[in-house]
Amino acid sequence: LAPVVILTFIGLATLASINPLYFRNQIISLIISVVFFLIISQINISSLKILKNPLYIVSLVLLLIVLIIGIESRGAVRWVEFLGIRIQFSETLKPLLSLSFAAFISDNKNPTFKTLLIAIVFLLPVIIMIYLQPDLGSALIYTAVFFLALIVIGFPIYWFGITALPAILLSPLFWTMLHEYQRQRILTFFQLNRDPLGASYNSIQALIAVGSGMFSGKGLGEGTQSILRFLPERHTDFIFATISEGMGFVGGLIIILAFLFLLYRIYFIFIENNSLFEKIFLICCFFFFLIQFFLNVGMNIGLLPVVGVTMPFVSFGGSSLMSSFIFLAIASSISISHKKRNVLEIR
Repeated sequence: LAPVVILTFIGLATLASINPLYFRNQIISLIISVVFFLIISQINISSLKILKNPLYIVSLVLLLIVLIIGIESRGAVRWVEFLGIRIQFSETLKPLLSLSFAAFISDNKNPTFKTLLIAIVFLLPVIIMIYLQPDLGSALIYTAVFFLALIVIGFPIYWFGITALPAILLSPLFWTMLHEYQRQRILTFFQLNRDPLGASYNSIQALIAVGSGMFSGKGLGEGTQSILRFLPERHTDFIFATISEGMGFVGGLIIILAFLFLLYRIYFIFIENNSLFEKIFLICCFFFFLIQFFLNVGMNIGLLPVVGVTMPFVSFGGSSLMSSFIFLAIASSISISHKKRNVLEIR
């Protein structure tokens, strides 16, 4: 838990320096998330395998509800408001869909092309509904995570080439289906200065913030890019740039090392486990954290296009924080169960 404490603390300190209201709301979300962590970490996760169908159906229904009665913000419909609280189901459902996915795939122990087709059928409704919000970043993350999980557990890579062939052939059609701002983000990635006051603005301001922090930073709350609001989404998508401006290279390095240690711990639990169901879930957990972290840092330092992905444990947002802590709770439960099984075997 040490890396999580470090990441959460830096996130809270940064939010407090930006806006006390962000800090207060994030503290409330953190308390709720920790309560969920304490409860879920005591559950025997293997017993949830029989709930794969209800978990999947409920997830699809909740994503459908977002499209029907969701709240629109900045042209996207990704949130549902309940008792004054906004919930982003594409975030909170990540661990539940990972459990359901792990159960479906582990029921077919040997990697077969049929199982791959089952995985595609499982994933397709989820991807379509998330894309329609529209949330291209999350849709791509779900796709990458579940396919990478299948490769890790032994599915031949060339099968994915076969299934991806239709998508490659239809790529010109997919390009036309993208929203204009999504196309502009991709184009400006290859030519950053083509629209410095429009599509390239976010990336340019993030690079200025990261560079101006130099080695030790200007101090949290002292950064001109973040405090004077030149940097958009300074508390969510571009919080790494905010931290880098305030804490410099040192702060950015602490964030990176904390994430690497967290990923190492999840991977260690994965290699020590023998249950296929639990291994698939753990590798999904690993890739969700890795890909989100990689995309967020990448777009903050100009290595990747802006895709609107937050940094787990650090960025402002209750749904993302809760999702991350639920992932950790389930991973912790798996680790505890594995240790208990080892003790029983020794006896």
